Amino acid sequence: MANKTPFIAAQLGRDADPFMLHLYAALSEKERELISTRTRTKAALQILKARGVQLGNQTNLDEARLKSNAINKKLASDFARTVSDIIEGYRIKGLSMGNVANELNKLGAVANGTHQQ
Repeated sequence: MANKTPFIAAQLGRDADPFMLHLYAALSEKERELISTRTRTKAALQILKARGVQLGNQTNLDEARLKSNAINKKLASDFARTVSDIIEGYRIKGLSMGNVANELNKLGAVANGTHQQ
């Protein structure tokens, strides 16, 4: 491209102008760098693992897992309490569970207990 030699990128077709080609070239170069970095990182981690180095913080996994489970249960219970009256109202009106789900979606109710904007 620097020599002003015209060429056609078969995948892009005849309409690809020099600006597009420069963009594709720049993106390809960046992706090559990212792949290289990931490959080096993976290789380094494999070397450490082969040496017996314990990777990651294993000190409080059980504690963190229990805390996470408790929080998730509370969020689920709070959400169920929030929408149970709404669901019951729709069921009294004769809506199927599928239609109830559609109505909840229209309201923006999501499983983490918040509402979508």
